[in-house]
Amino acid sequence: MPRIELREITTDAGWDAVMGLRLGPGQDAHLNSMPDIREESIEDARGMPHPWAVHDADTGELVGFVMISDDVPAPIPDDMIGPYFLWKLLIDHPRQGQGYGRATLDAVVAYVAGRPNATVLPTSCADGPHSPRDFYLGHGLPDTGRVMWGENVLALDLATRRTAGTP
Repeated sequence: MPRIELREITTDAGWDAVMGLRLGPGQDAHLNSMPDIREESIEDARGMPHPWAVHDADTGELVGFVMISDDVPAPIPDDMIGPYFLWKLLIDHPRQGQGYGRATLDAVVAYVAGRPNATVLPTSCADGPHSPRDFYLGHGLPDTGRVMWGENVLALDLATRRTAGTP
């Protein structure tokens, strides 16, 4: 599995650097474009967006983007999931299938597991062709049976994950 480095995006230049990341065929049914993701992070600041550029740790190459909700304060609004939520995960199309998604998810899990009040890491996705559902299920995020925004909510139990000795 490749080694990755998460680099916080805190400036316009950081956002500009990830704007060229591309979705694979059919993935636009499940994930919006990078300009739309940036706009969403601005418009829904109450979700406490924490964006990172994902780089190959050995080459420094930009390979993806990930954003979480990071410690949304209680009480959590009914239209949100929190305090933590895997909001977006995008690996550049030419780099998909090389382990960068799994390495990125592992890094996010390790980060969230060390945060205050972190017991689960949820995400959501819709079913259908090119859905990331199988990726998340294969990484240990079972379906919770809950539906938000027309998507299935999956959630990793961080306590179980820590007990098992995995990130």
